[in-house]
Amino acid sequence: MPVIESPAPYATLLAFARYVGRSGPAKANFVGGLRRQRVSQSGFNPHGSLIKALKADIQWRTPGTHLTKVVETVKPRWQPLYRTLLPGTLSYVDSLGDLGAVQLAQSRDALAVVGALPVKINPQLALRYDDGRAEAVRLYFDPEPPAAEAVLATLHLMSRHMERVLPGAEPVVVDIRRAAVHRPDPGGLDDKKAAEVERWLAGEAAAFSAMWSVPA
Repeated sequence: MPVIESPAPYATLLAFARYVGRSGPAKANFVGGLRRQRVSQSGFNPHGSLIKALKADIQWRTPGTHLTKVVETVKPRWQPLYRTLLPGTLSYVDSLGDLGAVQLAQSRDALAVVGALPVKINPQLALRYDDGRAEAVRLYFDPEPPAAEAVLATLHLMSRHMERVLPGAEPVVVDIRRAAVHRPDPGGLDDKKAAEVERWLAGEAAAFSAMWSVPA
């Protein structure tokens, strides 16, 4: 019987954030699920059409038009999910203010190394405002609110690699279901706090890699 090689530990930013937001046995179960998904090369993102519609409404200055339409045109199995996500997504678009002063920007993915764990930094949305501001946005669709640890990890890792992702931009996490926008503290982290976060993330990454290596 052929031996299936174990894939090297790896995580997207979303997966790593979900991981650090868990505790106890839930962490190991989550990592095991990611590893099995990687081996089987399975996995599907049901939110792709919603994100495209969101971008279209921003690009064409049509707040809600494309988003409302996609709820009815997406595959029937996803329509209940899209109806649940629509109100929060519309609220987020409204929070952007005058769409005539906002445009889509081009961001790039970056590969971070947290401890020894590769983590893909991949914002789903990048925005530039007429006043010179820019944002790299991660959208959060899960039923439960993101844990504080998940938000901190996401904002910190995006900030650390922003020069490669979208130079000069601010990282943003948008909790779509609750229409909640999370940003870094205005004053930022002092050197001591930043070092503590780095050590914490490195420890979490080491534990992630160790759990990944445990045979299923």
